[in-house]
Amino acid sequence: MATVDTVEILNLTREFPNSRKLYRMAKSLTKSENFSNSIASFSPQIKLDRDYDILFVVLDNPWQTYLLNGIEKWRDRCRFVACYIIEVWEKDLDNWQLLQGPFENFDHIFVGHNHPIEALSRRVNRPCSYLPPAVDTLLFSPPSLESRRDLDVCYVGRRSENVHRRLLELANERDFFYYYDTASRQKLFVDDPIAHRSLLANLFKRSRYSIVHYAKFNRPEETGYKQEIGYRFFEGAAAGTVMLGIPPETEIYRQLFDWLNAVIETDVNTCDIAAVIAELNAQPELLARIRRDNILNALQRHDWLHRWQQVLATFDLPQTPEMEARDRQLKQRVQHLLDPQAMPEVVPESASLN
Repeated sequence: MATVDTVEILNLTREFPNSRKLYRMAKSLTKSENFSNSIASFSPQIKLDRDYDILFVVLDNPWQTYLLNGIEKWRDRCRFVACYIIEVWEKDLDNWQLLQGPFENFDHIFVGHNHPIEALSRRVNRPCSYLPPAVDTLLFSPPSLESRRDLDVCYVGRRSENVHRRLLELANERDFFYYYDTASRQKLFVDDPIAHRSLLANLFKRSRYSIVHYAKFNRPEETGYKQEIGYRFFEGAAAGTVMLGIPPETEIYRQLFDWLNAVIETDVNTCDIAAVIAELNAQPELLARIRRDNILNALQRHDWLHRWQQVLATFDLPQTPEMEARDRQLKQRVQHLLDPQAMPEVVPESASLN
């Protein structure tokens, strides 16, 4: 959210593994938040020295709720406390360890997956809302609708080996630029997250096509056979790639990507990806329209500004001047893309690495 508003970022690094175990056992036996905290030792890393409207805790998964204990007297300094759990699957909600987490500390819980919202809210007795993924669209969108795209296909993250093998053949057989991950996809560590996002944005907005799938499409046992929208959909749209692949068969996907050809549905397990690309390459007007629609819809609907607006509206908090400035930048980018001569663009600071 730092790209759309003035925020103070607190990095919590200690995860208190032993204290977490003790807390969970005490919570399971006594159901008392105060007693469990009293016998589990959480040493605060950060002390707040002023008051805040909202403390917004971003978590990879629901097992990290204990990180809040790293902030001393956070409740006294924050009017509202919310968390954003990026990944949680309904099948995990039967795990007793998860449900002993200090969820009662939060006024509202936002979740990056839609399917477990009602079940999670019932189990932790807190209001929960779906907060879809988003992207820094000013970083990912290209300078113009006619920008050069020297990469033929960008395929990062989880992949279909059938499609990957065929794209490798194309790269070896002809003048075809195929970009893909070569490092292990189990765990990704980067030294500089900002530089990593800048690199990813530059790759996407210089790619003709990107391959996308619903989240963990090749590990259905991990998701309980539920389908959710992955980040690649938002990144590919914002960059103006023509997305090929398997979107989730969910109503929320159809609401968020409701424009024509947002994704060209392609069965990556059985298709000849080379034939699909060749057929599309023969339709330059269609490709130009798809790229334009993807970019414009992302700028108008899927920037992190739109998600932060949803968060603040939940607590009846007003927009800030920084958010209003971001909104103007997004609208300027749209107008500049549609008519670059009539609308010269003011380049925002968040796009300075492009």
